Amino acid sequence: MTTAKWADVPTTAKEFLTNNWLKCYKTRETSHMPEYGSEHAACFDLKVSIQDGDTIVYWGPRNKQSSRRVKSHTIGIPLYAGERMLVPTGIIFDLNVQQSLRIHPRSGMVLKKGITIANCEGVVDADYVQETFVMLSNISDLTFDVVDGMRVAQAEIVMNYPVQFEVVTDIPLTKTDRDGGFGSTGT
Repeated sequence: MTTAKWADVPTTAKEFLTNNWLKCYKTRETSHMPEYGSEHAACFDLKVSIQDGDTIVYWGPRNKQSSRRVKSHTIGIPLYAGERMLVPTGIIFDLNVQQSLRIHPRSGMVLKKGITIANCEGVVDADYVQETFVMLSNISDLTFDVVDGMRVAQAEIVMNYPVQFEVVTDIPLTKTDRDGGFGSTGT
C-alpha cells in the first residue's frame, strides 16, 4: 500500500484541509450561526431564524401552497400534520466552488417528534448564494411548533468531484456475488 504525499493532494483539497473556514453571511443580526453539537460531531446544526411578522411558506397534505405569518418568534409557527414548510436559517453560505452543503434530518427529531427533511437530503450547490432553507415535513399526527433558534437539521460540507460521462456498449460486469437490489443483501 502506498501513501499519498502532500504534494500529490489536489490543491483544492489542500486548501480545504489547511483552511477549513466556512464563510456565513447573516441575513439579519438575529440569525443564529451553525454550531457543532459535540467535539466529534460529523455535522453542524442548522437553526431556525424567524421573527415577528415573517411570512413562512408551506404546502398542505393536498399539495396546496400557502403561507403563515409569524406572530411571536418565541412561540413559533405551527407545522401541522402532513405539511411541508420552508424554514429559514437566516444564513447564506459562501461555499468554495469544489464544495456543496448537504442537509440531513436530525435523528432525534424524526424519532421523537416525527419531524424530518421532506427531500431526505438537501443539497446546496456552490453557486447558490441566497438564504438557505430547510424543507421540514411533519410525518406525525401532531402539530409541531417551529421556534426561533431551534436546531432543525444538521449539515456537512462535501467535496465535489465532477465527472464526465461516457456511453459504453457492454453492460457492466458483476463485481461481487450480489444479485439485484432493493433488499437483495438482506433487510
